[in-house]
Amino acid sequence: MISDQVRDAISLHPFRTFVMHLADGREIPVRHREFVMALPTGRTVIVAQPDGSFNVIDLLLVTDLEFKSIPGGNGKGRRKTGRE
Repeated sequence: MISDQVRDAISLHPFRTFVMHLADGREIPVRHREFVMALPTGRTVIVAQPDGSFNVIDLLLVTDLEFKSIPGGNGKGRRKTGRE
């Protein structure tokens, strides 16, 4: 079930940015777990964006989760430095 996958993605350690793809074609970036609030019903999440806007998402409309680097996000975790 996709709602379980969203909850798992939010709980990943270390967190990885991801994009929620919706049935209507929208793509909602999730840049950090602190930007997501799940409502008690378990069916709806609110995703805040860095500009202060937010999206209210019905998890039944999420078709896919895509893990990728998002501009302004934390990417795929720790970056390598030249000293490693």
